[in-house]
Amino acid sequence: MRLGLTAGYSGSQMSLNLDLVLEAERLGFDSIWTAEAYGSDAVTPLAWIGARTTKIRLGTAIMQMPARTPAMTAMTAMTLDALSGGRFILGLGPSGPQVIEGWHGVAYGKPLTRTREYVTIIRQILAREGPLEFKGEHYEIPYTGAGASGLGKPLKSILHGRKDLPIYTASISPNGVACSAEVADGLIPVWMIPERMDLFQPDLDKGFSRANEERGKRGLPSKSLANFDIAPFVTCILGDDLEKCRVPVKGMLALYIGGMGARGKNFYNDYAKRLGYEAEARKIQDLYLSGKKAEAMAAVPNQLADAIALLGPKERIRDRIQAWKAHQVPTLLIGSGQPEALRLLAELCL
Repeated sequence: MRLGLTAGYSGSQMSLNLDLVLEAERLGFDSIWTAEAYGSDAVTPLAWIGARTTKIRLGTAIMQMPARTPAMTAMTAMTLDALSGGRFILGLGPSGPQVIEGWHGVAYGKPLTRTREYVTIIRQILAREGPLEFKGEHYEIPYTGAGASGLGKPLKSILHGRKDLPIYTASISPNGVACSAEVADGLIPVWMIPERMDLFQPDLDKGFSRANEERGKRGLPSKSLANFDIAPFVTCILGDDLEKCRVPVKGMLALYIGGMGARGKNFYNDYAKRLGYEAEARKIQDLYLSGKKAEAMAAVPNQLADAIALLGPKERIRDRIQAWKAHQVPTLLIGSGQPEALRLLAELCL
């Protein structure tokens, strides 16, 4: 089992716990991951971390696709990968319409279509088999549409990128999981219950099947869970007071299940229902959207918080980690601010 550490994104004042990152590297953690919403970006802190570390891999979870052209993302990925000695992992996601249209001011579009086109363009840039040309629903390169000068021409990256640079996509919806299995090297679920791999397996198999049709034609090895990573976010809070440890996780779940998205379009609410918490998901959303955030948090079942996170005393975390191992989840992206929690996990998993 591999361990990653999530640095997330900063609050109102830019901050980065570099001491914790260095401790994770010392302990043998495989990777460190940064994020972005509508404040600090994912790339700048990762470059800062890369300059202060030597071994730990550097991942973005996630870079918002509609915020950057595919070529710009490829340029950033190749640059960070080169400067870090081949340690970069490109994590991508569509974000949500509230952020993309409300913050970036661009159309959210069709997230699965965008993902396929985006990853295809990036892989073409990395491969450098010819000048970049692409015509799709979201992207046309060279651009010839409204306002075009007519002077655009296909170009090949000056910088030689790593052809096998890993690309992960974030998703929890059935079609998104299938898309990830089809076009990416790994999947980042915002959270998961290891015992419920059955929710992912059919969609993963669907995506692998699509990918293998093309891979077979090109003489490439088949794609399967043997060569595809699943890397969920897993909060770890070490402490003797279990209820106190649950509080941040229940707060996060209340926010995502209750307030991320509109009432009729909330991917996380839908996901909670598929996990078996249909009535609870409706109640949490009703409370949250009514402004009763504390009540929404209280409505989050302890069972759900315990299933997706590692919480409580050492013995309890030691027991719970066995479920992740038993169900062969390859990578855990750990969210924790406690050095002692990282040391415990390193002892149990590495």
